[in-house]
This record gives sequence, structure tokens and C-alpha cells, in this order.
Amino acid sequence: MAPSRSPAEWPGPDGAAERRFALFVIGDAGIEVRASLPDVRFADLGADRLSYAPARAMVAGTAVNLARCAVGYFRRVDVLAKVGDDDYTETIRRELRRIGAGDRLRVEPGVPNGVSVMLRDRPDGGGPGVRLLVVQDEPPGRRLTSDDVRAAAEGIEAADVLALDGYSLLSPVSRAALHEAARTARAAGVRVAFDLVPHDVDARLPASDVLPMLEAADLVISEVHTLARLLGRPAAAGGPHEPRSLLPALDADVAGRPLWFLRFGATSLERVLAYQRGRLLMEYSTGYTGGVRRAGFGDRMAACELYWWLSGG
Repeated sequence: MAPSRSPAEWPGPDGAAERRFALFVIGDAGIEVRASLPDVRFADLGADRLSYAPARAMVAGTAVNLARCAVGYFRRVDVLAKVGDDDYTETIRRELRRIGAGDRLRVEPGVPNGVSVMLRDRPDGGGPGVRLLVVQDEPPGRRLTSDDVRAAAEGIEAADVLALDGYSLLSPVSRAALHEAARTARAAGVRVAFDLVPHDVDARLPASDVLPMLEAADLVISEVHTLARLLGRPAAAGGPHEPRSLLPALDADVAGRPLWFLRFGATSLERVLAYQRGRLLMEYSTGYTGGVRRAGFGDRMAACELYWWLSGG
């Protein structure tokens, strides 16, 4: 029987009482330096500035970030990512072991691992602050190949759901690998979930490079404004239900019957429309407010939504 509650209510963003299903994740893995600047706003900086603030280096990337949350829901989580060959490689492997995820990493000899820097400035007016994310140009993940995917086919075919994200679309090489993974999953009866990131993907790729993946997916997670721009549909302004104005465009512009989790609100994290070709299944609050830690919240919601979906939602 399908759960009548929203994913935020059951299983909720803090993990499931019973871990079920197998998740196979394809995405990025690397090292990220994170810092928050509680006393600085980027817009106010007019000269060099030294700030003492919370900062840390950690293993991150789209695949690792989702896996870190998903292990609280799924009985098995495997991660396929293309990584470099340096002193950080074992650190990445060790973190996957620590969180309880399976290591399907593919190492590219002689290249460094990807490194990113995430800075968030002082909140203004109660908001989350502005995030600046600097990512190493051409990280190893952009060179994940179809052969890498075929080498992991057994793991994909044994999963209940394959999770992919849009960063792999940014390179023709990893884009082909993504489609190879989706074909492998569909041929084995494995569901395909796709997270439409980066949120400015419309400025980086033509819609023709993105639409085939949307149409290959059984489930798509996206911010409303990202999809509206990608499809060339002006984002409607107005009342609290304005995201619903995008729904007819999804049916007209995207073939197939993917289930859409459409995020919207003041920071595009507060509310979700669950929609599938002509049927608005529900609208719900994620529980995100100004007092909730923003970093990782989207991955927590994605993990709980995937579990809810596989459970009959």
C-alpha cells in the first residue's frame, strides 16, 4: 500500500527505521574545503580580508554526499566515481568504508583528485547567506567513461535504483557514460533517478543535451526555476502555488512519465510538488527553515524521497 504521508513525514529526513533496498550512485568524489564567514558579506568586501571562522576539509562530491545520507535508509549503497591517483585517493576510499558504502571507484592514473572550495558568507536578513563554490577545472569525474560503467554493470543490475546527477552531463565523455548507465539499468528493470544539477545547467548546456536524460529517468529531482529556464518557460510570479504553472510544460516538453519532485520556496528548499503526467500527487513542506543546517539538507531529502518512492509512494 502506498504511504499516504509525504516523504518528509515518512520516513523523514533522519533515516528509516528499517533499512531496505539497494542504491547504486554515480557521480563525483573528491576533496572539498568548506568555510562559513559569520562576520563577512561578499558584497561588502572591497579589499583583502583575513577571517577566522569555522573551516574544514572533507571527502565530498555529489556521489559521496548522497551516499553519506542514503546509508541511513538503504541496506546497500554503492558508489561509482572516477577519481585521481594521489595521496587523497586512499582518503576517499577510507571515507566510503567509514560510512558503509561500497567502493566502485575507478582510478585515473597520473592525475590529481578533484578539489573544491565552498564559502558561505554571513546571512542577510535571516537568509542562508550566499554560497560561492569553486570547483577544480576538469576534475576526474568528467572523464568517467562508458567502459567504466560497463565494468560496474553487475552492481547496477543488482540495485533497486540507480541515482545519477547532472554534473556528469557537463562533459561529452561522462555524458555518454551516464546514458550507458541508464540503459544498463532500464534493461535490468532497475529504476533510474536523476538530480538536475547544477542549478544553472541551462547556462552551461543546451536543452538538447539535458532532455534525453530527463526522458530516460523514472524520477527527476529539480528546482522549479532550473526547469523553467531550461525549457524556455518563464517562471511565473505571484501566489504560493505559482510553481504549478510549469506542470503543463513538463508534459508538453518531456516525453515519458517521470515522477517529478519539484523544489520551490524562498531558497528552493522549503516546499516540493510531487507530480507525474497530469497528476499532482501532493505538495508538502520539507521542514527546512532558517534554523536548519543547509549543507547536506538537499541530499537528506533526496535519500528519504527515494526510499519513500521505492516503498510505494
